[in-house]
Amino acid sequence: MSLANSPVANKESILQFSIFNNTRKSVPKIPFEKIKKKVLGESYQLSLVFIGDTLSKRLNRIYRGKNKPTNVLSFPITKNSGEIFINLTRVKPFGPAYLFIHGILHLKEMQHGDKMEAKERALLKEFGL
Repeated sequence: MSLANSPVANKESILQFSIFNNTRKSVPKIPFEKIKKKVLGESYQLSLVFIGDTLSKRLNRIYRGKNKPTNVLSFPITKNSGEIFINLTRVKPFGPAYLFIHGILHLKEMQHGDKMEAKERALLKEFGL
């Protein structure tokens, strides 16, 4: 379900954060919007899209030159907006919360390494995930 279709969503939330599910799987029950606000800020516009292997493979091939599906892809659009694609068929062993946090940190221009891993662990702990 898209946040835009939620009867409780206010217009400001819709402009700043949206979730789209392009799979038949259920959207995980994770405080995505709270995590987004903590890491990226209130005004950052973020779309979170849940996908399967077919679209994941296509996006990974087009944008990373790798002809295989992956678990998460992050795309900055502008300084204050971006998109994260999470492949629900490939969330194990990490889990959707970790992949979301991982994607957000890439939008903050963090690179793989000890600093990023420490931040991921801290955020997972802070949100009880």
